[in-house]
Amino acid sequence: MKQALKWAVLACGISLLAACSDSTDNRAAARQNTLEAAKASGKIRIGYANEAPFAYMDSASGKVTGEAVEIARVILGRMGVKEVEGVLTEFGSLIPGLQAGRFDIIAAGMYITPERCKQASFSNPSYGVGEGFLVKKGNPKGLHSYDDIKNNADVKMGVVVGAIQSEYAQKVGIDGGQVIIFPDPVSALSGVEGGRADVYAATALTVNDLMNKVTDQALEKAEPFTEPNIDGVDLRGYGAFAFRNADTEFTEAFNKELASFIGTPEHAKLVEPFGFTRDELPGDVTAAKLCGQ
Repeated sequence: MKQALKWAVLACGISLLAACSDSTDNRAAARQNTLEAAKASGKIRIGYANEAPFAYMDSASGKVTGEAVEIARVILGRMGVKEVEGVLTEFGSLIPGLQAGRFDIIAAGMYITPERCKQASFSNPSYGVGEGFLVKKGNPKGLHSYDDIKNNADVKMGVVVGAIQSEYAQKVGIDGGQVIIFPDPVSALSGVEGGRADVYAATALTVNDLMNKVTDQALEKAEPFTEPNIDGVDLRGYGAFAFRNADTEFTEAFNKELASFIGTPEHAKLVEPFGFTRDELPGDVTAAKLCGQ
């Protein structure tokens, strides 16, 4: 009896292990086959953070648009995926949302950084751009660089949650107490208008886009502006699309189509309405280089 019971327990344990193994394998297979699933259904979900000109909801058309979104539509269309569904997400929650399967691509103009490369797989960049400041009219505190903020403890610097500018501030030595976190660019703009922050730090393209929308002339772009210098290097950010680490095949296929599109007349025409010019082309910079691989 004891011997029979022992074999029964052993068999049950083996069965449970096999079931767990099958379940794990199935989940892994499901993630590895994201591209095939998207082709089969003809649609895919992209995560975005409502930051013009990269990705935002156009109220007039009720459609998600922007540089990243429109490029994604073209590239995915060439791959046989015709429908793109946007999933609005706070910027700082984009990578966790991708990992959790809320969507399958991040199309938000997200900079490639070594830290982010540990959490997601990036396409090669679709653009490269410098930084910019949004300040009150007349720039009353004379803010033209990150060093100007570091050297004046009374200055409050607005950044969007999860954005690279928080990292820049930390690396140049700006005190954490000077940094005010906002959920999105529009809130940051309002924060500067209302005096909660003295400056909003963002990409130059984001600042340009916001200035095009300001009607009361209470704000202006800080000019001239000196790019942040970290470890002797003037920074230039490169934005790209992010995928789950397991989606290697998907990332490679996307990169292949992207390489034949970026820099073409079709690409220039597509992104021109969002303020992108040849000056923002990424050149020969790759995700591998930016990830430090």
